[in-house]
Amino acid sequence: MSRLIRMDQTGHSTVAEWTAGDPGSAEAAVAAFGAELDQGYYALVSHGAGSVEQVRALPLDADLVILRRPIAGG
Repeated sequence: MSRLIRMDQTGHSTVAEWTAGDPGSAEAAVAAFGAELDQGYYALVSHGAGSVEQVRALPLDADLVILRRPIAGG
């Protein structure tokens, strides 16, 4: 089962879970993903060994997609 999580003050919260064989759960995850991006979150997928990619569409084949807010400062 794949998960979409949001980093927050509790550590993280699960936003959605889906499986490749369940189109309904994948559709709900895509909708939740879009809603989080609309609220200003960034989405990241790890490719292992310190390699991370920012994504703008939910990769349904990813095991874990992490949502986070931009880092403030400058």
